[in-house]
Amino acid sequence: MFKKVLLIVAVFMLIFSVGAFADQNLPGKGITVKPARATWNTGFFQEALVRKGLEALGYKAEAPKDLQNPIFYKSLTLGDVDYWANGWFPNHESQMPKNFSESAQAIGYVVKAGGLQGYLVSKDAVEKYNIKSLDDFKREEVKKAFDKNKDGKADLTACPPGWGCENVISHHMKVYELEDHINPVTAAYEAGMAAALGSFKSGEPIFFYTWAPNWTIFKLKPGKDVMWINVPEIAPKDSQKAAVDRMTASGVEGAVTDPIKLGFVVSDIRIVANKSFLEKNPAAKKFFEVLTIPLNDINAQNTLMNNGEKTDKDISRHADKWIADNQDTWNKWLDDARAAAK
Repeated sequence: MFKKVLLIVAVFMLIFSVGAFADQNLPGKGITVKPARATWNTGFFQEALVRKGLEALGYKAEAPKDLQNPIFYKSLTLGDVDYWANGWFPNHESQMPKNFSESAQAIGYVVKAGGLQGYLVSKDAVEKYNIKSLDDFKREEVKKAFDKNKDGKADLTACPPGWGCENVISHHMKVYELEDHINPVTAAYEAGMAAALGSFKSGEPIFFYTWAPNWTIFKLKPGKDVMWINVPEIAPKDSQKAAVDRMTASGVEGAVTDPIKLGFVVSDIRIVANKSFLEKNPAAKKFFEVLTIPLNDINAQNTLMNNGEKTDKDISRHADKWIADNQDTWNKWLDDARAAAK
């Protein structure tokens, strides 16, 4: 009888220890998280990876809410959502409510200095015409080479009306006195870039605006196919003045000079989360801190989306493949997060 009691006690202790071990591996068990996601699809991959990480830690994640920037930041301070992986800083600072820092914060670096924006020109044309900056498009031979519609101006594949970059490009046309020399084409961006890519493949020079992460600089590789060019001088809009020191960047691959004057603020891509959520969930907080994704990996995934693989199911599959290809790194992030919860 005594042996039977000991056996029962041993079984219960084993069950308890297994359960405790399982809970240590799933610190988010029983907790539902409310993610948000930016409205631009070049940020969907980052969101999917973060959500999968939290799910691996035991959290149950709701479907992400697609929100415009100001609405997200307001919703975050109210606690209506817990986080997103699509913060661009300092670009987004002007879109935050005044009390943002009281209840929310940016955390970790998904891609440090990954949010590049600027102008690119096909490398052959850069070398042929010695193009260093937008000012070179005032030269007649340069304008003629890039004049698609024969109006006497160089055609620039630019941003559609209403985009933030359209306002900056318009500012550049005025402040650098380029309105009589460059014609910003403001049609749908994907269609415009598809046309530019076709022209490039046909051997024609191209001139376009883009940002990173984006499929454009995966298919048109800076340094090999195209080159980042300068603005003539740093002349910020009022909204850029607080970050004027981040409008010039060093070490940019495929830039015509180093450093290069981009004319746009270089941003860090960061997770942004509700402070109360972070305090209650140290495992999630640690995971946010350690996760980083190489910019070229995001560009590669964005290219798959541009090629038609852009459903949520496709993006989830891309994220699973990235995790499998980076399993050791992924496992370490999860281990770090679990350790933080102990």
